Amino acid sequence: MIEKHIAEATECDFKVALETKKPKSWLKSVSAFANSIGGTLFFGVADDRSICGLENVQTDAEIISRLIKERITPLPQFVLTPVQEDGKNILELSVASGRSTPYYYKADGIMEAYIRVGNESIVAPDYVVNELILKGTNRSFDALVTDAKKSDYSFTLLEATYLERTGLHFEPSDYISFGLANKDGFLTNAGKLLADQHIVYNSRLFCTRWNGLEKGSIFDDALDDKEYEGNLIYLLQSGSNFVRNNSKVRFAKESQYRVDKPDYADRAVTEALVNALIHRDLIVMGSEIHIDMYDDRLEIQSPGGMFEGKPIQEYDIDTIGSVRRNPIIADLFHRMKFMERRGSGLKKILSETAKLPGYSEQLKPEFYSTSTDFRVVLKNVNFNLNGATIQDTIQVTIQDKRQDELVAFCAEARTREEMQSFIGISNRSHFRKAYLNPLLESGKLKMTIPDKPNSKNQKYMKA
Repeated sequence: MIEKHIAEATECDFKVALETKKPKSWLKSVSAFANSIGGTLFFGVADDRSICGLENVQTDAEIISRLIKERITPLPQFVLTPVQEDGKNILELSVASGRSTPYYYKADGIMEAYIRVGNESIVAPDYVVNELILKGTNRSFDALVTDAKKSDYSFTLLEATYLERTGLHFEPSDYISFGLANKDGFLTNAGKLLADQHIVYNSRLFCTRWNGLEKGSIFDDALDDKEYEGNLIYLLQSGSNFVRNNSKVRFAKESQYRVDKPDYADRAVTEALVNALIHRDLIVMGSEIHIDMYDDRLEIQSPGGMFEGKPIQEYDIDTIGSVRRNPIIADLFHRMKFMERRGSGLKKILSETAKLPGYSEQLKPEFYSTSTDFRVVLKNVNFNLNGATIQDTIQVTIQDKRQDELVAFCAEARTREEMQSFIGISNRSHFRKAYLNPLLESGKLKMTIPDKPNSKNQKYMKA
């Protein structure tokens, strides 16, 4: 019977006996359960789930109820249920997920809010407390009005993108009706995040293409790295372009046609980036979204775990609901058709990846979350660990297209720095190996000072 109760509980904690001299040992779990998705405390049960029993269930129930009312504020919803197992009495304390967050433990001269991390209850960091305060007052970070005046900033990219994707002009009244500004002309945080200027420090995206399967030194082991900051639409476009520029598309010859075989599904990448941008926790100071590309996978990591609920890896993706941390931004992205309102982004990532030629179940995208971050892992469907080649397969890469663009750019003499800037490659060694040397060797480019190849005045021209 007890196993049935434990199986039905969202989160569990076990106490052999009721601690009355130091009740904080279990009251912090009451605070943590109320601040998250709820949970159940079992008194009279050991950590290994063996039944120890309580001597006086009625007295213990009265003490539990009194201590919660005295030391947890505001008072959470809870239910105490006596349960008998193998002739022994235990108490089941079920704490509901609260709406008036944060729920504090208030006693001994301290006032602390707790959250669950794994199977422990820990003191909530300041940024989590701030988010709980917003949740408890039924507000979101993106809806908060700031002291930034709309008239001081421009919104060219937002208005142009809105027109391109919807066919409608972004009217002045839309800023108010969409929640980007108030009637007095002050921007909300959502409005600041969509201004052309970089006025929200945390609105940043760090992208790295690593050489191999693990991270290393940015200077020695990164084939390409970029940092972007500012407007959310700009971050989405820049992140998508970075992935495309560092991915490959292969095609397999068939009898009468060819089959394109990209490393990643473009739509899956877009969905993962949109998910990171609209659901990230912007309260965490000094944070940013990371895109890390390796030979065998692509990882997108954003600050902030699941807004409500347990870790994503404990859910069935097909049945998971959508709770939006930044509803104003999410609504606007839906209007611009970057996402679907019903929260099917994760399922879209799975379905789009499954359409790729060469896909197998081992290449299924993976999702992970903790209390502080969310991570999407997309597998490179063309990666072969043994380095074997695919017969009758020709590799056509984005790199080839960029080489052609570079040759056209050099219709007039250009320095190496100008060429790197043009195609967005910051790593000099990678640029020489992947672009400059192959173009010189193939005769598509020539040096302006061929007898002094290392001259500081060296430039390159289309041959």
